Order: sequence, then C-alpha cells, then structure tokens
Amino acid sequence: MPNRLLVSVLGNRHTGKTTTWHTIFDASVNTGKHERKLYLNSAQWVKVFLVSGSPEERKMRIQAMLGRKLPQIVLCSTQYRATVKNTYDHFFRNHYEVMVQWLNPGHGEPKKYLDKLGLGGYLLGEGATVQIRDGRIDPTARVKELRQFILGWATYRGLVHTDFPQ
Repeated sequence: MPNRLLVSVLGNRHTGKTTTWHTIFDASVNTGKHERKLYLNSAQWVKVFLVSGSPEERKMRIQAMLGRKLPQIVLCSTQYRATVKNTYDHFFRNHYEVMVQWLNPGHGEPKKYLDKLGLGGYLLGEGATVQIRDGRIDPTARVKELRQFILGWATYRGLVHTDFPQ
C-alpha cells in the first residue's frame, strides 16, 4: 500500500485548477519550496507540497519542481496534454497513490470534451482514482470531496495533526 499520495487537478488551461487550490487553502497560494499546512476541517491538518502551476504549462519536469524531495502528500495541477503522462509516470514510479479530479468541462468551456489522449484509461490502468467534475460550477463541493479523501487517506496512515482549542 503506497505511503505517498498525489492529489491532482487535471484540465485544460483556465479551467479552474488554481481556483481549486485557492479554495482548499481558503487563500491565494502559489507553488512553494516547502511543505505547508492544509487544514482538512477546523482543527485537523496535514503537511502537503503544492504545485499550483502545472509542470506542462511551465514546460518543466515535475522532478525539477520537487527537487530531490518526495513529499508524502503532493497537490499538483496537471494540464490535459500528451506530456502530462510524464508527470504522472514520476508519481507512479515513486509509489504514490494517485487521485485525479478531472475538470471536464472546465470553467471556461461550453461542454465536456472527449478523451482524445486516452488519459482516462491510462490513469485507471495504473490504479489511479479518477473523478470527473464540472469546473463551471462553484468549486466548494468538489473541494470538500478532496478534503475528505485526503483526511481518510492520511488518518489511516497516522499523518493527521490536530490543533486543540486553547
């Protein structure tokens, strides 16, 4: 059973990936150099490494963005392009459990698009969990799903920290 987790938001450009991270952190956030706290509810949190701008859009390899680190939990934007498989391959090779929330259609898109890259079959064949969500609607519900998924995964592995009220 993998002890590392990748939570990825997949979509075309300008589909709501960054909005997802802003919503989950309740703040404007960017890719960092270090792990940060992600509150999963009012008291429980985990350490995560955020890659807000997709490696594909930045024309960088995920390895360059992470350095030599293999954080236990990574949140990563990924862009719907053929080269995205390189990003996912890095995580599969390094024994990450992979959860993908695919924004299809995305925020500015009029309708769902077909998976011409065969990415859905590739991800499922590698054992990933894939959710397809409408990026045109308020992100609150899908962000709640992400928090719940991370909480369950991290609780099972003893990675959840709790801030008790003073």
